[in-house]
Amino acid sequence: MKPFNGIEIFLAIVRQGSLRSAAKLLGMGAPAVSYRLKALERELDVNLLVRTTRSIELTDAGRALLNRAGPAFAQIDEAIAEAREAGRAKTGTLRLTLPWSAYRIAIEPVLAEFQAQHPDVRLELSFDEALVDIVGNGFHAGIRLGDRLADGMVATRLTPPLMAALSASPAYLDRHGRPERPRELLVHKCIRYRFISANQVADWQFREDGQVFTVDPAANLVFDSFQSVVQAAREGHGIGWSLRAVIEPDLAAGTLQTVLDAFALEHPPFFLYYPEHNRHLDLLRLFIDFLDARRKR
Repeated sequence: MKPFNGIEIFLAIVRQGSLRSAAKLLGMGAPAVSYRLKALERELDVNLLVRTTRSIELTDAGRALLNRAGPAFAQIDEAIAEAREAGRAKTGTLRLTLPWSAYRIAIEPVLAEFQAQHPDVRLELSFDEALVDIVGNGFHAGIRLGDRLADGMVATRLTPPLMAALSASPAYLDRHGRPERPRELLVHKCIRYRFISANQVADWQFREDGQVFTVDPAANLVFDSFQSVVQAAREGHGIGWSLRAVIEPDLAAGTLQTVLDAFALEHPPFFLYYPEHNRHLDLLRLFIDFLDARRKR
């Protein structure tokens, strides 16, 4: 037995004034409390208490242990209380890792409403297309497409399945024409995305007659940010790939137009995911419940 294991018993007896009262406080039987105290005294090779029929008195050794261990255990109790309170807090900081596309689709449209309803919650959003070690990097949760979730995580769906889209500015399409078949992209200016972690340009995949195939046009521009891909397409530099939901505002405004819609692939929904030990974090649950309620509107 480690001495630490019996100190809490000793302190409870001193504070409560009797073994029986300490046992009630600790939810133990009086014989078990007596046994643990004796085991602590054997471990330390000193007597800590002098027990009579009417009272308990501290020995010099007991008084020394109380003076040093009492404040330390009080700090531990305070730390535990603070940890429990932090887990139940409706205020504080929530740190998320997510790709820009997820922010644009799932977070940006409701961000102002969330901040208005929960002004004491600080969101820290870190944009990253790659999978991120949530625990190792200090995040409470992440958002990724359903086929890119880390193993062993709890996940909740944020969006429906998402369609891919190729788009360009009206000015570009007026100058270079609209491709009617995917292979016609080989003669167009194309804006591609490169995965930083794999150092690989993302495939452009299409579906026709139930079959999925890849077209690999040369890229006149390559970015490691989908936000930059969309911006470059908006500025007329070529045709770029994105999720259709990301560019819906541009389509509505006429700053982008899609091409090859008949060949577009469907992708999994975005999910918010987090480690099991964050399941009962009230600040995270508040955010999830808010997003879930907006999704069901």
